Amino acid sequence: MASTFSRHFALAALPHSASRWSRAALRWMASWWRLLQFGAVILVLALTPSSYARDNRAQFAHHIYRGTAPSLVWFTVLCALGTLVITRIVVVTALSYGLSQYALQVVIRVLVLELIPMGAALFVTLRCTLPSALQLALIHQTARQDTVSMEPPQGIGLLRVEVLPRVVAGMFASATLAALSCVVALVLAYLAVYGFTSSALPSYTRLFGQVFNPAVTLIFLLKTLLLALAVSIIPMAAALQDSGEVTHNPKTASGYSAASAELRVLVRLFAVLLLIEAVCLVGNYY
Repeated sequence: MASTFSRHFALAALPHSASRWSRAALRWMASWWRLLQFGAVILVLALTPSSYARDNRAQFAHHIYRGTAPSLVWFTVLCALGTLVITRIVVVTALSYGLSQYALQVVIRVLVLELIPMGAALFVTLRCTLPSALQLALIHQTARQDTVSMEPPQGIGLLRVEVLPRVVAGMFASATLAALSCVVALVLAYLAVYGFTSSALPSYTRLFGQVFNPAVTLIFLLKTLLLALAVSIIPMAAALQDSGEVTHNPKTASGYSAASAELRVLVRLFAVLLLIEAVCLVGNYY
């Protein structure tokens, strides 16, 4: 009889468990759908000339400077140190196996194609877009308390003034750090292998051209752009969504809930970054 009761209990619990999983799946899909909608609105605003009117240019300049200038020196120094260490390890390892002709090609592929764009995106996330997202969440809470909506179409003005400059600043910072660090890495890799001489420039230029063929160059540019979009849009969208949830449900405004929201943002962001990296790896090597 006990086994019959347990079997009936398990059968009765199945619909509840299935409905709970279905609700979680629907919430997950709805959150990604809202993210896509937010990204589409931001991209439309970014491509609209009126978003860069004279009244809004100071806001753009302020966020771009604050997002890029403080990180420029630190990330370049870290990239230079990492380039020297990785180049030395790869060159010594290649010499020990008699593969010295492939050492610089490996350094360029590993550093310039893979590590530096991803490192720049993560660095900008920690130093620029996440702090800007926290500020945006506070602005969104204040706007909701003042019965001002930031959702389109009513909140297009606030999106253009408060959100778009932060997104553009994150994209500009990520692209600038990646481009500058790639140049620094290429120069330091040359100096670490050949020293202060110009006699090896033709062979180094030819090697660089062999690595960066048109297909790889296109994938590299798209990868840098997509990484910049991801680290700029996802934190801002999460800030608007999570601040709205906190305003509607004050019980969620605890430290645990805030930490949980930040963790969800980071998990979602890392998932998108890994997806972009995986697709680019397939395009480069398969």
